[in-house]
Amino acid sequence: MQSQDSYTQLTFHYADGRTESYKVYDLMDASEPRQEIQQQMRRFFDKPWWILHLPDETVFIHTANVIKVEMKPPLPQLQGEDVFSQAQRVTALTRGARM
Repeated sequence: MQSQDSYTQLTFHYADGRTESYKVYDLMDASEPRQEIQQQMRRFFDKPWWILHLPDETVFIHTANVIKVEMKPPLPQLQGEDVFSQAQRVTALTRGARM
């Protein structure tokens, strides 16, 4: 059994409106240099298929059907011209509220 502190939650949003979440253990080592993490993530997103080994099955995800991936905890190590480091989610409930 994995430690509850050592996982990353990935939520996949599909083009047909479905959403699935998975806990992935040991996905990222926070002690890795920033550039290595960025390269690893880019290689991950360049793959046509993602394969997740679960305790009771293996899941294959075709990336052409994925329109968004959410990752928790965040990876503040990702930086560069294509990364917005100062972002905040705005929902219908917070759109008119002062922050």
